[in-house]
Amino acid sequence: MLIPGAIIVPHPPLIIPAVGRGQERAIQATIDAYRAAVRRVKEWAPETLVITTPHSVMYSDYFHISPGFAASGDLGQFRARDERLEVRYDTDLRRELIARAEAEGIAAGTLGERDAALDHGTFIPLWFLREAGVDCPVVRIGLSGFSPLEHYRLGQCVAQAAERLGRRIAFIASGDLSHKLKSDGPYGFAPEGPDYDAQVTDAMAAGDFLRFLTMDQGLCDRAAECGQRSFQIMAGALDGLTVRSELLSHEGPFGVGYGVAVFTVTGRDGSRCFAEQYAAAERDRLAARKASEDAWVRLARLSLETYVKTGKPLNILPDDLPAAMTGERAGAFVSLHANGQLRGCIGTTAPTTGSVAWEIVQNAVSACSRDPRFPPVRAVELDGIEYSVDVLGAPEPIRSAAELDVKRYGVIVSCGMRRGLLLPDLDGVDTVEQQIDIARRKGGIGPREPYTLERFEVVRHH
Repeated sequence: MLIPGAIIVPHPPLIIPAVGRGQERAIQATIDAYRAAVRRVKEWAPETLVITTPHSVMYSDYFHISPGFAASGDLGQFRARDERLEVRYDTDLRRELIARAEAEGIAAGTLGERDAALDHGTFIPLWFLREAGVDCPVVRIGLSGFSPLEHYRLGQCVAQAAERLGRRIAFIASGDLSHKLKSDGPYGFAPEGPDYDAQVTDAMAAGDFLRFLTMDQGLCDRAAECGQRSFQIMAGALDGLTVRSELLSHEGPFGVGYGVAVFTVTGRDGSRCFAEQYAAAERDRLAARKASEDAWVRLARLSLETYVKTGKPLNILPDDLPAAMTGERAGAFVSLHANGQLRGCIGTTAPTTGSVAWEIVQNAVSACSRDPRFPPVRAVELDGIEYSVDVLGAPEPIRSAAELDVKRYGVIVSCGMRRGLLLPDLDGVDTVEQQIDIARRKGGIGPREPYTLERFEVVRHH
């Protein structure tokens, strides 16, 4: 086999003694498992290491593959500058990988490198590999904002490139698990943290790579994981292969989950080609969601799809809308998501049209074409767009943040003519302080400027 196996490993800098200065002993199980995993890599005798890392250059719409002939790095940012590594890049495998990706319509290449130094997501695995005597060329791949399927397909391209060149590779999927396992940890606690770690380590132990693709994105976001997309690329590289799966360790004493797993290739199995299985499951999920949409969301979809397909806004309302949409006025926000990520969000804090219905029609078009954070939605994306509509209640002034509840109330922060608004109950916004800070920055209001607060409730339609 040209890919004899793959490993999943974490990258906590303190695992290196010069950084940890004794703290690393608290994750001794991870250290022992790490050394066992890299010994397995040495037994595989790879000619090249392919490493995926969350901490290299990352773009929403492009896979960055590190350019050049070589790179170096150190752990100076972690007070251990003397810990230094240099690597050679496998330029032939990189070139072939990019060619395979281009043939598959996947945006990947060497453009846009901002810092050539080795990131710690790459450095830590290489440190252990060097300790074990593994020193061969590397291909370093960053992650992207693309869907799980696109990450998996890039992994398939890795395998195809290795096959074409006859290159024996080992795949190193670098990634920590949840960063929200403990209230006294550096990132705090979320109940989704332990849940995510349990699910992803179960998938590692079982070699259930489809789970890497289908895990709920909201759960992943709230758990603040960092390795999921790295694992998805690895799964693609092992497409159609049977593996012996071993979860060597899992622990999180500092509030961040560290998992070490080894996947030794044992043969071929057509039932382990997960791209189409995932695509079918995703089609079924989206179809079920679309079938359950209420009148508010159906109108947002109709407005957006009409505009994207024809270039013209909807000019006649459906005749079966409820009176609450046609006979009342209110501000409304339309939010779009694709692949679990925000794809656009535009709204009005107070009514600007004659009804809630027309407010939705107007803001759906704006969300798909005028949100400055995103390019306009294309027709090819329409089947994958998920919608939500928030109808706003009237805002009321409040005297302090004590009158807010991040789950119940949205907030408007004002300073003169500048205003910033944030909706309630958003993933990743867990405290009132966060909510106010994000709204303040959206309004261009400085941290030292005086501001006033308003709160409002919403009715959310999915």
